[in-house]
Amino acid sequence: MQDEQIERESMDFDVVIVGGGPSGLSAAIRLRQLALEAGNDEFMVCVVEKGSEFGAHILSGAVIEPRALNELIPDWKEKGAPLNVPATEDRIYYLNSATRSTNVPNALVPTPMHNEGNYIVSLGNVVRWLAEQAEELEVMMFPGFPASDIIYNDDGSVRGVLTGDMGVASDGSHKSGFEPGYELNAKYTIFAEGCRGHLGKRLISRFGLDKDSDPQHYGIGIKELWDIDPSKHEPGVVMHGLGWPLTETGSTGGWWLYHDENNQVSFGMVIDLAYHNPYVSPFDEMQRLKTHPVIRQVLEGGKRLSYGARALTKGGLNSLPKLTFPGGVLVGDDAGFLNPAKIKGTHTSMKSGMLAAEAIFEAVQAGRQHDEVESYTTMYKQSWLYEDNYEVRNFSPAMHRMGMFMGGAFTFIEHNLLKGKMPLTIRDTTPDYDSLDKASTSYKPDYPKPDGKLTFDKLSSVFISNTNHAEDQPCHLKLTDPTVPVTVNLPIYAEPAQRYCPAGVYEIVKDAEGAKFVINAQNCVHCKTCDIKDPSQNITWVAPEGGGGPNYPNM
Repeated sequence: MQDEQIERESMDFDVVIVGGGPSGLSAAIRLRQLALEAGNDEFMVCVVEKGSEFGAHILSGAVIEPRALNELIPDWKEKGAPLNVPATEDRIYYLNSATRSTNVPNALVPTPMHNEGNYIVSLGNVVRWLAEQAEELEVMMFPGFPASDIIYNDDGSVRGVLTGDMGVASDGSHKSGFEPGYELNAKYTIFAEGCRGHLGKRLISRFGLDKDSDPQHYGIGIKELWDIDPSKHEPGVVMHGLGWPLTETGSTGGWWLYHDENNQVSFGMVIDLAYHNPYVSPFDEMQRLKTHPVIRQVLEGGKRLSYGARALTKGGLNSLPKLTFPGGVLVGDDAGFLNPAKIKGTHTSMKSGMLAAEAIFEAVQAGRQHDEVESYTTMYKQSWLYEDNYEVRNFSPAMHRMGMFMGGAFTFIEHNLLKGKMPLTIRDTTPDYDSLDKASTSYKPDYPKPDGKLTFDKLSSVFISNTNHAEDQPCHLKLTDPTVPVTVNLPIYAEPAQRYCPAGVYEIVKDAEGAKFVINAQNCVHCKTCDIKDPSQNITWVAPEGGGGPNYPNM
């Protein structure tokens, strides 16, 4: 919470949007389109983004389905949208062991994973382009301004947000360059923070938005961008796989390798955060994966250009919270709009932002403000987005509850034979943080030492993510009880934060006085995994000072 005694400047808008990713920018663009169509040029829309620039914190595979973009900006090709590499071929692999693999025939692959008509992209560059489109429509754009708190009216409805103070020392005192945050008031506020948004999390709790939903489920996506030998480059080829090395630890997830333009490939791995073994290190699993011949033959001899990680929602329709509350709505990954079976969330996030924009504009035009825009939910249930979500509602729970092989068989039958019309819905009610086994009964994987050419350590990886945070600021990784990591998590789970964090933020340091839990907040790439996976739910991620975190180039 920010100091209420500080005098702050306030700004009033019709709509404030928190988060400048695909869903937030799509909402902003659609709002201004509708306003101009209605002859209401004074309709004011503001987007606040915690990254140093729009796109700085965006990381995804990514293969994009252009369906929502076609609706939002039909002439996107003429306007230079960076969708330059059509997907030309799908290759699916099951890695049987560290050296063997099986090519999976396309006929046996669930239909949602086929990529005909899609494009391999840098989602960061797509977001930068969307930001340009929003600026041309005179959306007020504020990069480097994280929303740090929510403003409520006396009746409990959301009135807007506070942006973070700048120049606060780690002890809470004001440094010489202190600048108070702004109070941004709006008739309606759209929360598009991405996965596990720290304000969205508060809203879900305050308004009980998840009381009729299964727990949300998550994965951690870890990505590297490589420049490879031109003779190995196959623009448009989309490779996906599963199996080893996750089968050794009983974890589930999969990997991708996309041949983009300019001799670059996007390589990465998604691991379900419902994994059981506390000794699993998602980062090291991804490094180990690169030693498999299927991956090694592509990357070997190339150069790693960038690295990053982020959590993603994958619970699907069953875990979707209520989308509306007095004064605002949830969109995009903040609500959980990712299609886990397609391994895609961009088109679904964009569509959710567009639907929210249409519902909110209609409400403002009718003279309303700060009430609940229930028409957003109605529009969603009447759209292709709901159909998209409904068809894959069983994907994640089937994989979690049945395992890779039975879950995969179930998914194939549901999608390829029954076309998404399975007459039952599988529930998955165990939260990801509650899935860890005790360390005393768990297997310790042997993670080889990195060679610095194909495999790497965490700190050298964080370095090429261009991550930085202003010195001497309050730690943005809050411990509810500072004793829990050493007194609870260490003896029971061998303190898994040391391993699930892909950036080396958390360490257990032992000295003559005993074990200490050390937080290296400077390394944080804002993936939010700690907020999700901590078995004691003792870590809360909040937004640091504006502009902090990674600065991804074309991830």
